[in-house]
Amino acid sequence: MLEASTPSGLPGPEPGPPGSEPTQPQLRSAAATFALLGSAPRLHLAWLMAHETSDVGTLARRVGLSIPTTSQHLAKLRLAGIVSARRAGRHTYYTVEDPHVLTMLDQIFGHIAPDGTLAPDP
Repeated sequence: MLEASTPSGLPGPEPGPPGSEPTQPQLRSAAATFALLGSAPRLHLAWLMAHETSDVGTLARRVGLSIPTTSQHLAKLRLAGIVSARRAGRHTYYTVEDPHVLTMLDQIFGHIAPDGTLAPDP
């Protein structure tokens, strides 16, 4: 059985079954995803696109950003695989389709009350 290597290059344990301790690559990827969604405008954009497919102009208007700034946020979200896009004529429409991202967004906003406090456990 081959062992996975750690960032130091030393052998480490192989990834275990689901529910076991995350691997270093998983931790780095998860931290990068949370950092990307740690921006309130990008999180707002992701939430909007999880609920409806929109073009950049609509998204910019809804979030209160300029179209160039919104486009930059969308490019980062697309590069990370959080957002997908499809062209229709001269417009590009953006959406969140990944069920894991949709679940994550539902979970976080289900845990935070509209006033920003943590919602009580059900």
